[in-house]
Amino acid sequence: MLASVVGSSATKLWPSFDPVGRQIGSVALIADGYHARVDGWTSLACSLAPSESGRYPLADPVVGLLISAAIFVIVWQSARAVMVRMLDGVDAETLETISHAARHVPEEEVTDLRARWIGHRLHAEVSITVPAGLSVGDGHEIAKEVRHQLLHHLPHLGRVMVHVDPYGQGGSSTTAGRAHSRRPPAHSHE
Repeated sequence: MLASVVGSSATKLWPSFDPVGRQIGSVALIADGYHARVDGWTSLACSLAPSESGRYPLADPVVGLLISAAIFVIVWQSARAVMVRMLDGVDAETLETISHAARHVPEEEVTDLRARWIGHRLHAEVSITVPAGLSVGDGHEIAKEVRHQLLHHLPHLGRVMVHVDPYGQGGSSTTAGRAHSRRPPAHSHE
């Protein structure tokens, strides 16, 4: 019993990997922090269950089921986050943060947004449209401000590419109907 109390308090007092993982953008360290937290809860539950098992014979199995359920939930959440990151996936909240940050700049509209994780860094590509009468220099200044806003709002952002189009010509919907083909031209010997 003493060992489980010491183990539980040690995991509570020892710095968790969870805040460090969030600081550097590491899903694996966040999952390790969850793991350490579940170990602490398990040790605490094990220290309490034997003392009550004399009066309540079902205490041990109930505590065991609760611990199993907690472990299952943590494993599910951690595995899902790690698999999404392994597949370069980005959660919807991060995409909304990117879109929101880009909308801080006046005179532009976000028409396309792509992002992916590469290691601990987020890489984003944003297409914006600006008024057609702007000069190239003015469009470039707007793109620089969009980039600045993204870097300011997203601490793990490593690379940003901002593409500028005039109103009415931006986004993926305007290029979908064009007859672009990546195939080489047909070859004939006739």
